[in-house]
Amino acid sequence: MVKITKPVSGGTPPLALTAVSERCTWAVPVMALCAWIICAPQANGLGFRIPNQDAAAIGRGNAFVATADDPSAIYYNPAGISQLEGQNFQLGSLFYLGIYGDYESPTGASFHNQPEVLPVPTLQYVITPKDFPLSFGLGIYEPFGFNVNWPNDVPFRQEGIRANVTYLTINPVVSWKALPTLSIGIGPTFNYSQLDTLQGVFPVPYIVPGDQAEFRGRNWSYGFNLGVLWQPAPKWSLGVSYRSSSKMNYEGDFSVTPSPPLPNLGLHTDAAIDYPQIAIAGVSFRPNTNWNFEFDLDWADWNSVQYLTIQGVNNRPLEWRSTFMPELGVTRYLGKGYFLSAGYFYSPCSTPEEHYTPLLTDADLHIGSVGGGYKGQNWTWALAFQFIVSSWQNVTVEPPVSSTVNGRYRLMTPTLSFTVGYRF
Repeated sequence: MVKITKPVSGGTPPLALTAVSERCTWAVPVMALCAWIICAPQANGLGFRIPNQDAAAIGRGNAFVATADDPSAIYYNPAGISQLEGQNFQLGSLFYLGIYGDYESPTGASFHNQPEVLPVPTLQYVITPKDFPLSFGLGIYEPFGFNVNWPNDVPFRQEGIRANVTYLTINPVVSWKALPTLSIGIGPTFNYSQLDTLQGVFPVPYIVPGDQAEFRGRNWSYGFNLGVLWQPAPKWSLGVSYRSSSKMNYEGDFSVTPSPPLPNLGLHTDAAIDYPQIAIAGVSFRPNTNWNFEFDLDWADWNSVQYLTIQGVNNRPLEWRSTFMPELGVTRYLGKGYFLSAGYFYSPCSTPEEHYTPLLTDADLHIGSVGGGYKGQNWTWALAFQFIVSSWQNVTVEPPVSSTVNGRYRLMTPTLSFTVGYRF
């Protein structure tokens, strides 16, 4: 459930849809539309989520929960840090080399969003005291995030032009090696997020220069993650991880700034977003020292958000669906510490067509990847390339969503990632 409140600002009487002054009547539908968009980036199984947190794991399609043998296990499966000896430090970054969105209107007009290179850095540290059953880790990463910019003259400009979500997690963990073949890990998550959305006030073709409605908010939330790693036989390993849901109560400002003679409007607002719980289970098979095959099943509970509630207006149904992502990866160890990997996973569309938002070109996504790297006695490094693509998706929405979003959408995103680590 997402809730927007609009308290009194600077002594000005509160705006309500049922009774407003003639001077501010123009602002009411704009405020409602902006409130709808505030949580729109959450309506995608992958586009709003960032499951890519380590180049070695990305190269094998993120099928890593049952392997989890480097410091990024803090994210993928915290029980995995029990496999690391001494002190391990790792840093890296994923780079989205542009999120390319294409739109074709029912009239045949074509529009393209404005892609940017988006870095997603990570940092992990793990220490396992000698002859001690506990390992300790600290990770800093971004499990969610999104950025999209459409041209100012796109037909659905009143539904949204820009959306930006930044979500940073600080995650200390501890793992207990309960048995030589069984480890259990757990830790709290401290999450900081910023949300920025922008839309046009007036429709196309009548565009007043500088007209826009924008919301900016930020806040902290808390949660936890846990994992189990078990090796029932020398060639087999089983992994399970869980990330709790967390509610982000954004507090910020909503502003409408058209050109004169219309008035400037600013309100202090808040919005609450429930980020989904996530569970992953996987199995790794290692027939010999040269190969590692893994299959994972990743579940995200987007179904936890069903409506967008706007105080004093109405409820807009969203009806997001929970998604399962199958992930498959293989690693070939070449000797002398070098390895090559390949992987694939599939992210099904989680947004019903009738509640579509152009701020996320939600669709059935196919994600393929290749990678490689080196694991030495002290130094490690990995590189991975990933390609995310969807086919054209036809969209026909229903009220209260504006019919201006109708048309065809397509998404393409290449990514490049690296990690480098050192063991003391």
